[in-house]
Amino acid sequence: MLAVIELRVLTADDWALWRELRLAALTEAPYAFASRLSDWQGEHDNEQRWRARLEMAGSYNLAAMIDGHPIGMASGVPTDEPATIELIAMWVNPKARGKGVGDRLVNEIATWAEKIGAKILRLGVAEGNPAAAELYRRNGFQDTGGIGDSMPDGVSRERRMEKQLRTSTG
Repeated sequence: MLAVIELRVLTADDWALWRELRLAALTEAPYAFASRLSDWQGEHDNEQRWRARLEMAGSYNLAAMIDGHPIGMASGVPTDEPATIELIAMWVNPKARGKGVGDRLVNEIATWAEKIGAKILRLGVAEGNPAAAELYRRNGFQDTGGIGDSMPDGVSRERRMEKQLRTSTG
């Protein structure tokens, strides 16, 4: 029997769920994020900060659920460039990988971005994360040759990928 993947749009009131997913992601896949687990723990781990992250102006935040259990997350956020949205904080629990969760999250962020008139969906993918790069290529992203954010090791950087969108306004 196929698992039914439910996507839930998060608000600031869902901060505890976002916190659970984000800490799990940073624990399980520290190599995949420009943030470190320690950036979100200790004095940095408070309700106000988690709520503020979900209240980021223009953001669209999702949790993926299977049988009521949170198993993935992704966000779309505006950039300084017109008509460009960035896909960030993408993660799927290893137990749920290969079940289409990543594809659903990417496609939902792309659909939202198109609806608000974005023409480009951009992301950064860590070097040494071929499974993520393949997920993005499968969903229409192409390497731009651009360099993204610095990784926590201070040496490596993300690779930029982009997808052209079909906007509802054009």
